[in-house]
Amino acid sequence: MSSTKEQAAISRVTMFLQEWDQGNKAVRSHMLSTFLRQSAGCTGPELELVFAQADSLFLARLTAWMRLTYMIGTCLGLQLKAIGVFLSASGNHRYLHEFLEVGGVLTLLEILGQKQTAEEDKSEALSLLQIVANAGRRYKELICESYGVRAIAECLANSKAEDTQEKARCLLESLAQGNPKYQSQVYKGLIALLPCTSPKAQQLSLQTLRIVQEIVKVAHPSIVEPLLKVLRSLHLEVQYEAIELIKDLMHYEVRLALLKGLVSLLKPTKEGIKNIEILNVPEFANMTESLPVFVQQAAAAKAIRMLAQGSPTLSEELLPLGLVHHLLYAMGYQDHADSQRQASLALEYFVRTYPVVEEHVHKAMGDTLFELFLVSFIINCCY
Repeated sequence: MSSTKEQAAISRVTMFLQEWDQGNKAVRSHMLSTFLRQSAGCTGPELELVFAQADSLFLARLTAWMRLTYMIGTCLGLQLKAIGVFLSASGNHRYLHEFLEVGGVLTLLEILGQKQTAEEDKSEALSLLQIVANAGRRYKELICESYGVRAIAECLANSKAEDTQEKARCLLESLAQGNPKYQSQVYKGLIALLPCTSPKAQQLSLQTLRIVQEIVKVAHPSIVEPLLKVLRSLHLEVQYEAIELIKDLMHYEVRLALLKGLVSLLKPTKEGIKNIEILNVPEFANMTESLPVFVQQAAAAKAIRMLAQGSPTLSEELLPLGLVHHLLYAMGYQDHADSQRQASLALEYFVRTYPVVEEHVHKAMGDTLFELFLVSFIINCCY
């Protein structure tokens, strides 16, 4: 660049920075909108050229303004997108270091935790954190050291926007990969998400746990109870992911605990029975169909059948756990048709597979009921 052009560029950038320093919210908002239109997709060298080597000065001003105003949401979306232009530019290592040196990661994590932050702004903050994580292992460790796993997990649980939840899920998965120092922290953070009230968050957490489980290679015992409780969900997509994770965990040391837990769910606890009695009035009679305890009972029977059909070894391990007795109990409870059906399907498999089970069930039911049981299975198969 010739000396004249250099001077002109320097003068233009100096005026730009002065306008920024003296401008109010409206002026800066307009400047950021113009910057995004003109500079989106620029490389690092191109940004240096645009700002006549003063690009770092603008990034510093932009970051400082965001840190001062993010709690009140002043142009936060524009601020995040503008910072994204720098961080996503090829050859962005200098910008990344400058952003991190002034506490950029902590600010982004705090943005996720602000209740008043708009969903689209949280989504942008997650995108910037993903750029940081993609820079390598050390950057993933920095996010985790800043209590990032907890902040991202809470964002996933509390967000109302599926796009934000999906970005949070992807970021958690990324933090578990190639990050041996903190992969267990991510794993436990995902387990902690299972009891949350958002079905979408539960589904995404279960999906990610299946991936992260293969990374950590050891199943933590704390996964058993919340995973079995997820079977109470009325959302079939959540139940599906829970059962798929249970199937994966059959290769880990929590296998027996899960099998015992599934069998025990076929026979609701006394507390569950009391809840049923409370609803045993005409105006609430139909509510028993959707009681979580019965949904869980049906899902447990379904999971048992799928596990047994997929592995003769598992089916043999289930029998000594009192499985047949519990399946008969579930079949005999008339307040939830799906529990009866799923228990019947599971029991039918064991009856046809093991002659000793057939003999036991035949004796317990009697000739007439046993024949009806076999006929009902044929009818269920038709549907």
